[in-house]
Amino acid sequence: MIITKALTKKFGELVAVNSINLHVSKGEIFGLLGPNGAGKTTTISMLSTILEPTSGTAKVAGYDIIKERDGVRNSIGIVFQDSSLDEELTGYENLDFHGRLYGMNKSERQERIMELLELVDLKEKKDNQVKYYQGGMRRRLEIARGLMHKPKILFLDEPTLGLDPQTRRHIWEYIQKMNNMEDTTVLLTTHYMEEANFLCDRVAIIDHGKIIALDKPSKLKSTIGDSIIVAKTDNPEKLVELVKHKKLASKCKIVDKTAYITTKNGEKIIPKVVLLAQKNGLSVESITTHAPTLEDVFIELTGRQLREEEASTIDRFRQRVMARRRR
Repeated sequence: MIITKALTKKFGELVAVNSINLHVSKGEIFGLLGPNGAGKTTTISMLSTILEPTSGTAKVAGYDIIKERDGVRNSIGIVFQDSSLDEELTGYENLDFHGRLYGMNKSERQERIMELLELVDLKEKKDNQVKYYQGGMRRRLEIARGLMHKPKILFLDEPTLGLDPQTRRHIWEYIQKMNNMEDTTVLLTTHYMEEANFLCDRVAIIDHGKIIALDKPSKLKSTIGDSIIVAKTDNPEKLVELVKHKKLASKCKIVDKTAYITTKNGEKIIPKVVLLAQKNGLSVESITTHAPTLEDVFIELTGRQLREEEASTIDRFRQRVMARRRR
C-alpha cells in the first residue's frame, strides 16, 4: 500500500528526511517511532502530497505522490497533530461536511456517519458542538472523519499527542478496533514507546531523518538481550569497567551518566553489581532491572535516550496553544 524509494526532503541545508525506503502492506499498522524533529511528520506530509519531496519516489495505494496526487488524496484519510475540526459545528455536521467534500450523496453520508459514530462511541454526542468535546472525544471524532470516505490508508500523525495516559490507551483501542473492522492500512507517527509497542505490527525507528531500524517490535527488542540493568552511581565509567572485568554483562553502555548493563537474569546479577560497587568504593544511587523495551533499542542504536520527558514538555506547550485558540 505504501512504497518509498530513497525518499528525501531538504529545507535549505537541513536534511529533514534522508533517503528512506519503506514497504507497508495492506491492513498493516505501521509505526514511525522517533524523537521530535526526527522527520516523522515530514515523511507523512510527503506521502499525503502536502509536501513535495526533494528527491526519491513513493507510491501510495498504487499512485505516484507527484504525478498522481488526486489518486493519492482520494485513497487516504489523515489525522493531523493539531485539531482541525470546526468547533462551531456538531460532531455529526463535521462528518457530514467532510462527506460532502468527497462527493458522497445524502443517504450514503447518513449511513456512513452513523457507522462511524458507533465505531468511536460518539453516537450520544453527535448533536453537541465540538467546542464542548474533551480532548479524547475530539481525537475520536477526527479518526472517524479520516475514515468517512472509506480510505484505503489512514495517516495518524501523533494521534495521542497531549492526551492523558488513560485517554491515550482508549484511543489505542479505537485504532485497533477500526483497523480490524475497516481493514484500513494505518501509518502512524509517535514518540511514545508504549504506543508503538501496543499498536504496531512493524516499527521503523527514525532519527535525524534516517531509518536506523525496522522490524516487528518483538524482534527489535530481542536484539538487545534478556535483561537490562540500569544503575545510577557516582562513577558509572568505573562501574562499567568492573562489570566487564568480572564478565557480568554481554554489553555495557553509559547514557546521561547512567550505566545500562545488558545481561541474563538481571535480578540475580543486581546483588553482584551492588557488591562489586561497594567493594570498590562506589556509591550506588539506584539500580533496577527490566526486560528490553523499544527505548533500550533506541539507546543501543543512538547512544542516547529518546527523551519522552522533552516530548511531554512540547505536548504541554501544544495544549496551552490549543486552549488559547478555543477561547
